[in-house]
Amino acid sequence: MKRKDGKRFRGADMLYTIAPFIMDKRCDGCNAVTVHLPYERMQQYIADKRKEGIQMSYMILLIAAYVRTVAKYPALNRFIVNKRIYSRNELIVAMVVQRADGAEGTMSKLNLSLTDTIFDINRKVETFVNSNRSEDSNKTDSLMRNLTKFAWLLPPAIAVLKWADKHGMLPKAVIDASPFHASMVISNLASIRTNHIYHHIYDFGTIGQIITMGNLVSVPKERNGAVVLEKQIPLGVMCDERIASGFYYSKCFREIQTLLNHPELLEQPPLQVVTD
Repeated sequence: MKRKDGKRFRGADMLYTIAPFIMDKRCDGCNAVTVHLPYERMQQYIADKRKEGIQMSYMILLIAAYVRTVAKYPALNRFIVNKRIYSRNELIVAMVVQRADGAEGTMSKLNLSLTDTIFDINRKVETFVNSNRSEDSNKTDSLMRNLTKFAWLLPPAIAVLKWADKHGMLPKAVIDASPFHASMVISNLASIRTNHIYHHIYDFGTIGQIITMGNLVSVPKERNGAVVLEKQIPLGVMCDERIASGFYYSKCFREIQTLLNHPELLEQPPLQVVTD
């Protein structure tokens, strides 16, 4: 049966076709890495945009760089279910949004396009955050609330959802509401003055990467024969290695760093979008 959120990808190397049979759980294929972002360049860009009357954040820059990288490296948007590799139909970023008046945060998802510019993403995220802060609930909240109404039904209900997901029978409405079905999850831990962490990737669902942004760090760098301390934004990245090699991921991380050293590149749509 065809999945509602992706199509089978059959162009993988033999090693990556076999890998899901050897590492049948997503947690088996998890690799963790720290990626440092150029704080000073990002800060300057944000300050320049503020002078133009445009409010931006480090999170917006990171999401925009991620989206642009997926446009060049489509494997980032693949996923594995039931030992099969799929290309995702959409580009979906999941994140936690804090409610107004200090209420408990909510997990929700944002649909983006591979052709989005940083201005498009800034507008979409602003609308997304405002909507989730002001509303009493969203699709994810409603799904969680319905699942927990009757505690004794929770184990069989979760078992049915897992079985349906494994066999491509999960309804699109459930996929759209599920926080476990997304291209990646991003969390700004620096907003609560916390260091970055390496968050586990869930076996249920289709998440390929979880990225956390932590407190600023000072990294020693050599400049003109002297060692200086450079402020950088650390990311804790957990990724599913079964969808791409370490070499492929390293190229993706370098692409993100390059884009954030030159954020103006994100102001225009990509010249080319590579798809599966």
